[in-house]
Amino acid sequence: MITRARRAVRDNADGFTLIELLVVMIIIGILAAIAIPVFLSQKSKGYDASVKSDLRTIANELESYNTDGNGYPAAQAAVTSPVLIGVSPSISTVRTSANNTFTWTYNSNSTGFCIVASDPKASHNWVYISTQGGLQLSSVIACPAASAF
Repeated sequence: MITRARRAVRDNADGFTLIELLVVMIIIGILAAIAIPVFLSQKSKGYDASVKSDLRTIANELESYNTDGNGYPAAQAAVTSPVLIGVSPSISTVRTSANNTFTWTYNSNSTGFCIVASDPKASHNWVYISTQGGLQLSSVIACPAASAF
């Protein structure tokens, strides 16, 4: 009886079989194949978020400058951080993220504006058109013609 119990313990070796190890490795591989692309896209989403945030901030500053009775400041091209809005003595300084470049223009009767932002690391081009609801995805890095907005 005791010999049979010892033999049962000896034959029942601890550990995993090869099949069990292969199944675990396949499951880990499938999870990695799903997770890696998701994690890689997070960085470009962060750049997109910084561009959108900077666009909204510049749009708010342009509207504030106009509301204060100074009209809109002169249109500017290829501005990087810090963005200076206005003419002395009422100049607003907007700190923007690194590598973001902004260009803005006004429509023909100066009642609306268009701001284009570019960042080489972002996944999309973003445009802020005040007369068309604000922030929009863009397929081009240019504002529409002055009469189109």
